Amino acid sequence: MTRADLVEALARRANLQRSDAGRLLTVMLDHVQDALVAGETVKLSRFGNFTVRAKRQRVGRNPKTGEEVPITPRRVVTFRPSQMLRDFVEKGGRSGRAKS
Repeated sequence: MTRADLVEALARRANLQRSDAGRLLTVMLDHVQDALVAGETVKLSRFGNFTVRAKRQRVGRNPKTGEEVPITPRRVVTFRPSQMLRDFVEKGGRSGRAKS
């Protein structure tokens, strides 16, 4: 699914113009990104949680040469799906059967 697919689905389900749905999606994603940059957890009920995790510096290995390479510290985004989302995916969606 692409951003354009999301915009189209949002426009259709919320009865919006595609341009309005596109702006709405952009604003929503901007807020999520800003919250994550600020170190906040983004909790979307019935969907899951996005968090930022700090990773320490560590030593990695180049798989081709075997040479040890330092991996710099960084922040990574993690996602943990809600139990409701996991159950929904496991059952194949709303109807309980796989979608084609």
